[in-house]
Amino acid sequence: MVYAVGVSSPHVAIGTAAVAVAASAAISLVGHARDHNIKWPCATAFALAGIAGSALGAQVGKAVDGAKLLAGFGTLMIAIAALMLRPRRGGDDPGVRLDRASALRLLPPLAGIGFAVGLLSGFFGIGGGFLIVPGLVSATSMPLINAIGSSLVSVAAFGMTTAVSYAASGLVDWPVAGLFVLGATVGSRLGLRLAGRFARRTRALSLVFSAVVALVGVYIVARGLIRH
Repeated sequence: MVYAVGVSSPHVAIGTAAVAVAASAAISLVGHARDHNIKWPCATAFALAGIAGSALGAQVGKAVDGAKLLAGFGTLMIAIAALMLRPRRGGDDPGVRLDRASALRLLPPLAGIGFAVGLLSGFFGIGGGFLIVPGLVSATSMPLINAIGSSLVSVAAFGMTTAVSYAASGLVDWPVAGLFVLGATVGSRLGLRLAGRFARRTRALSLVFSAVVALVGVYIVARGLIRH
């Protein structure tokens, strides 16, 4: 929004991006649900805990200087990408499920990590997929493809929470948001096909995910340094 589209105000860019991210996540959610990539009970618990954090984070973020938000956002992306490259302890658990038997084990990490991720998502004005995916993996040990699909529930919820907060403050460029949603409709179909191809190649999927997050983070930090 800031560097490619040219939205001058970082706060308007955040509010507009939140609308676009929430809508595009909802579109992608349909495809992942059709492919049975979503662990619904885990995804729902994570999202509900994160909504409260997202609402709080959005209120705090609007009071912070926009340039500082962008710099912090880029740094956070680089850190998360590095953490995703670390070897995982134990194997994936494709059969993980939140139910009465597993609630005492899974609910605390899902709720705690969900709230923290929601707080950061609201603060930086993002859907937070790059935070939610490792958060879900850490809380449940679900396979990466399931974490990607399940993350969309939270991305849509956090994005909408942030969007409502920024829209109430008049910080959304609606025409730009609409164009992003149109592009997301096409892009989500391509992304779903790529995710399907990488579904069984967990390490490759993790490397691609980390590389994209790291590159964007480095670009944001570099642009911030150049501007100053």
